[in-house]
Amino acid sequence: MRKHILAFFALLLVIGIAIVAWLAWPDKARLDLAAVAGQRPDITPPREQVIPTIGTADPVGWQQGQTPVAATGLAVKPFATGLDHPRWLYRLPNGDVLVAETNSPPREGGGITGWVMKTLMGKVGAGVPSANRITLLRDANGDGVAEARSVFLSGLNSPFGMALLNGQLYVANTDALVRVPYTDGATRITATPEVIVRYPGGANHWTRGLIAAPDGRSLYVSVGSATNIADNGLAAERRRANILQVWPDDKNSRIYAAGLRNPVGMAIEPTTKALWTVVNERDMLGSDLAPDYLTAVELGDNFGWPWYYWGGYPDPRVQPKNQELQQYSKRPDYAMGPHVAALGLTFADGLTLGDRFARGAFVGEHGSWNRKPLSGYKVAFVPFTPQGWPVKGAKPVDVLTGFVVDGKARGRPVGVIADRTGALLVADDVGNAVWRVTAR
Repeated sequence: MRKHILAFFALLLVIGIAIVAWLAWPDKARLDLAAVAGQRPDITPPREQVIPTIGTADPVGWQQGQTPVAATGLAVKPFATGLDHPRWLYRLPNGDVLVAETNSPPREGGGITGWVMKTLMGKVGAGVPSANRITLLRDANGDGVAEARSVFLSGLNSPFGMALLNGQLYVANTDALVRVPYTDGATRITATPEVIVRYPGGANHWTRGLIAAPDGRSLYVSVGSATNIADNGLAAERRRANILQVWPDDKNSRIYAAGLRNPVGMAIEPTTKALWTVVNERDMLGSDLAPDYLTAVELGDNFGWPWYYWGGYPDPRVQPKNQELQQYSKRPDYAMGPHVAALGLTFADGLTLGDRFARGAFVGEHGSWNRKPLSGYKVAFVPFTPQGWPVKGAKPVDVLTGFVVDGKARGRPVGVIADRTGALLVADDVGNAVWRVTAR
């Protein structure tokens, strides 16, 4: 009798494993990544998943002498190494570089995607405690290597974006925008940060992008959603999945644009002075949906999350429905591809990487955790026209690759900025380095 019971439970276990494997298995008809990038990506039928496809590169770091692979005509070398999960970069007026050494706060909630992410924290490079500091890197002799570093500001709460405005350094913690007085050339700030505005923090998307607005009086803060598709209800997503505009003198803010699942990097396009951002789209609709994107953002825009993606495609999982929003859901300007985790963004002004990369946007793609085959794990370039829009029909151009070898992640790129010489700096939070890309 006991043998029969054990055999029965063994059979149930095998059936359960088979079901989970089937649910997590990638789509049989795999789109080429090029087909889901550009202004008019191929949108496949959704494939709802109970368990997401699990496909991530185990982090192994870089061995001595190893570097990413630069595009033809470019060269790459380390600007700084031995950092603690460097995520975001900011260049000060004197050429010094600030790097946010940071990570996710303890994750709570987040629905099924949140549970999976917590389970995979070590695999996605989020398994180490946050250093909660900003470090200053200085290349005083101009040889392309930061020979001096110091703790610039500490005691923060999962800091990310940084911006100077009217003599103040602003830092976007995961739950509040704070500021400290700034002195050019300083190597350390000891002032207690002043809270300007608070917003929801943590959960699935904890990073907060930050840039100064062209008006010289306000800032933009990107705040990602708490869950994949409002899994815990819309009340938990209040003032999330949007970009805020903040007036620090009055300590006031408003929602500038909404329906953006996880906007991260932001930048001002140099010709039109328009705000652009990169956005991570929803999960668990299969390996090829929905594409992460690069887009211009105007006041009052709504990009449809959680009800719609890519300008009006309905997500049947989201209840209750919001049919009135469909006709107003704005279509993004450029698809980067599914699950590439587009995080970093900077435009080519200030960079001197040759004619091929003279006009357009550089995007740091952190890389997928839920796609087979892997996507992202590189820095890509989107060519723009002189009028300030992506070139019609253009596909992303690889700038920096080689972060994944034999299924192992040596690094994962995040923030991208121009240094004072016109080189491209890339934060690598798995490789614990900042890479410097130059023209040969």
